[in-house]
Amino acid sequence: MNKYIEKIKKNSIIPLEFYQEYDVKKGLRDVSGKGVLAGLTNISAIHSFDEDGEPMQGILEYRAINIKDISKHLKAENRFGFEEITYLLLFGELPTLEELTTFTKVLSDKRQLPEDFVRDIILEATSSDIMNSISRSILSLATFDRKASEMTLENVLDQSLCLIANFPLLAIYAYQAYNHYENGESLYIHYPDENLTTAQNILRLLRPDKQFTDIEAKVLDLALILHMEHGGGNNSTFTTHVVTSSGTDTYASVVASLSSLKGAKHGGANIQVSKMLDDIWANLDDPCDEAEISEYLRKILNKEAFDKQGLIYGMGHAIYSVSDPRAEVLKSYVKELADEKGLHNEYDFYKKIERLAPQVIAQERNIYKGVSANVDFYSGFVYKMLGLPEELYTPLFAIARIVGWSAHRMEEMLNMNKIIRPAYESVLTTKKYTKLKDRNA
Repeated sequence: MNKYIEKIKKNSIIPLEFYQEYDVKKGLRDVSGKGVLAGLTNISAIHSFDEDGEPMQGILEYRAINIKDISKHLKAENRFGFEEITYLLLFGELPTLEELTTFTKVLSDKRQLPEDFVRDIILEATSSDIMNSISRSILSLATFDRKASEMTLENVLDQSLCLIANFPLLAIYAYQAYNHYENGESLYIHYPDENLTTAQNILRLLRPDKQFTDIEAKVLDLALILHMEHGGGNNSTFTTHVVTSSGTDTYASVVASLSSLKGAKHGGANIQVSKMLDDIWANLDDPCDEAEISEYLRKILNKEAFDKQGLIYGMGHAIYSVSDPRAEVLKSYVKELADEKGLHNEYDFYKKIERLAPQVIAQERNIYKGVSANVDFYSGFVYKMLGLPEELYTPLFAIARIVGWSAHRMEEMLNMNKIIRPAYESVLTTKKYTKLKDRNA
């Protein structure tokens, strides 16, 4: 096998200077890290620089509405928002009370899997990789859909609503099966409650006693909302655009986006944040000593501690520099949950890391444009306080992000009529075919 690997490296690695010579935007980004313009969208907007090109407080808008306004009003009215914001992202406007009531019932009615699906598909083959289990289940669901390949807007919307409604079931049941068959724990398969919201049902499905507090469900609801959508250029949503442009069906499109999201560079960062913070806490003599915290953060950056990758997870973002608005919104709720759980010391520890890490990064990496906590920094802490297993961290991201994928899929169908096909310049030198008998060993 090693000789094959050496051949691959010898004939596949392209010299870095070639990318500069041909002006290739590696990762579809310019030299500053900003993504190249590949499309237009009406679904969301991200603002991180002012009119003069200077970094500013990050802003994220869903259908032109600031997510901070959304969270503020939901909190003031003490309401859940997953269903409402799903409506907003899919249809482009906020629902009336009557429209929201009807839409919530539509999702509730669609939240049921085919007969014996759990027994024959989910319980039949378990995996510790819940994202792979979800993908298998989605492709299996396609076999139950007589119009799986029909590309009308009406059919794609119906398929999208079914998948949005059933993603929590696919994720939680896959975890319960894995936890039973591979970890030897008791098997719990609860039915969803039609009178509960998506966030409430997730906690009901997961917990043996089906019990949860209001603040637990409200914080989870907010976390889902904040992960629903983040523009057309993030890797999994761009994947949605790419595969939709090929004319493939909804099930295949969603599985492609899931495959993107499960990558460690995209949807798995909150797991690393949680593990890193646990590692820091375990290796400090005094978790309140800021000098000791800073020194350990330096060790992490210098590849001397934790996973020795030289990264402080949960810090920095490809788009935001001054602040990630999702993190700003989420951390205001984190304190309430920490108070309920009696985790004041842990919350204070997170706050210290959030404040000290940018200082250490600036000193060690000479990065002065600004580095701030991203949404992954606090979402992992939220999931940990909720008692959610790490195997479900990325699937929870998917439960939320399928809303954005669905909106972008329909937007691609309506606005684009060409398959997405960027150019790749060949750097090969032409050579002649050598007969087999004349080749050197």
